Amino acid sequence: MRWDQGHDSDDVIDRRGQGGGGPGLAGGAGLLFFLLRFKYGWVAVLAIVGYVAFRSLSGGTGAGTTTTGSQHLAQNDTQAHFVAFVLDDAQQFWAKDFESRGREYRHAKLVLFTNSTPTGCGYGTSATGPFYCPNDERVYIDLGFFDTLQRQLGAKGEFARAYVIAHELGHHVQDLLGIERRAQSGVMKGASGNSVRLELQADCLAGIWAHSAQARNLLETGDLESAIGAASRIGDDVLQKEETGRVRPESFTHGTADQRQRWLKRGYDTGDLAKCDTFTAAAL
Repeated sequence: MRWDQGHDSDDVIDRRGQGGGGPGLAGGAGLLFFLLRFKYGWVAVLAIVGYVAFRSLSGGTGAGTTTTGSQHLAQNDTQAHFVAFVLDDAQQFWAKDFESRGREYRHAKLVLFTNSTPTGCGYGTSATGPFYCPNDERVYIDLGFFDTLQRQLGAKGEFARAYVIAHELGHHVQDLLGIERRAQSGVMKGASGNSVRLELQADCLAGIWAHSAQARNLLETGDLESAIGAASRIGDDVLQKEETGRVRPESFTHGTADQRQRWLKRGYDTGDLAKCDTFTAAAL
């Protein structure tokens, strides 16, 4: 991907190295976890595209969530600059898209953290992976997850990381459009439940941004394949089979690998928000 390697963003909040203790997000909130294999055993990890679970949390204003603005990332902080660039580029795209529809786009913030951090949805930890919290309209990322993405999940390439960011921002777009709130009124679980439909739509929205990036000559050879490769590794069926050797569609929360690739590709091919309506799709 072609990008400004010294890019800073006013929408990035850098909390790395600040610690953060406090209760984790696990507990009786019904969080949707995947199990990923780490070197020293099984660790429960929230899927990188986790979103619906956080919406269901009842408490936690998240003390300390009032920090604003970029802290001017260090010059050699390549991963952070990349995240900042993708965030700004995607938000600029969605701001223009909303304006063309007569709507106002409200920028999300992205918080970089290490180990754990307070959020508007309770305490988040690095074990949860990147996530979006609708209560404070922020995306949270421990950049160490990108190593997991490549080494444990086998999702390689720079644009796989861009896909993660664009997907989480897709949940912000859903929140601004009121889609997530409407989805809560239906059945959430299962292969055709609203949780899966929300996640597949966020994949499609990530694809729409990638379509725009390609039109602006930001993508390079292999970038799209990198994102699709990431989607192929995070389907419910793939992760469940790796975990237990069997697939349980009734417990799906994010969709199969084939579905995730298909909806990401649909957004990329069409660049059309109307084509991302997973909620009326007869087949996912």
